[in-house]
Amino acid sequence: MAKFDQRGQQVVNQVNAESIGVVNFGAVQNKAELVAELRKLLSEINKSTQAGNIKEDVAVDVESHIKKAVIEIEKPEPKKKTILDHIEGAKSLLDGVTSATGLVTALIQAAKIASGIFL
Repeated sequence: MAKFDQRGQQVVNQVNAESIGVVNFGAVQNKAELVAELRKLLSEINKSTQAGNIKEDVAVDVESHIKKAVIEIEKPEPKKKTILDHIEGAKSLLDGVTSATGLVTALIQAAKIASGIFL
């Protein structure tokens, strides 16, 4: 689990998905479990957006990338590159959002898991 030195940062609200215990990519072993965790992550993004931690326009784009990754994963012959591109796209959108550090960490974990599942 990644830890971050956040001293000196002024953050009003922050969502760390892994500290909530809802999203757990560490236990994922197959594509069905990966989809389930990505869907949980969508829920966390929604909660973070409602709390004002992520701007709505950014959240829409992030959600779109994650949903497209899920659609690709559920195909009979999913393309690893497409999945990773969508996860990376979502991560890139959240990279600059200090309050979304845990969500970015979860996306990094999702990419690692996807790399191992889809050879």
